[in-house]
Amino acid sequence: MSIKKINNEKELLHEAIRIGTAYFEKRGAGKFDPEDHADIKVRAIYTLLVKDNLIQPLAKGQEDAIHMKHKLALWIERTLPADHPLKAG
Repeated sequence: MSIKKINNEKELLHEAIRIGTAYFEKRGAGKFDPEDHADIKVRAIYTLLVKDNLIQPLAKGQEDAIHMKHKLALWIERTLPADHPLKAG
């Protein structure tokens, strides 16, 4: 099954990492170093959001960086206010 691309996915992912990092740190789950690779942040944020029941876990066999990035982009798209510039029009 292929992933259905969403508008502005790259920008949405960037915003998801930014907001997800703030949530991760505020939640007391840890702190990222500036040199941490995006995939490390994505996996940690995804795992915390699943643990906190804010997103549904990926299906077995789809728990990879590509699917996690897509899931975070979908999460932030739903979370952003309706008038946010990154919202699909």
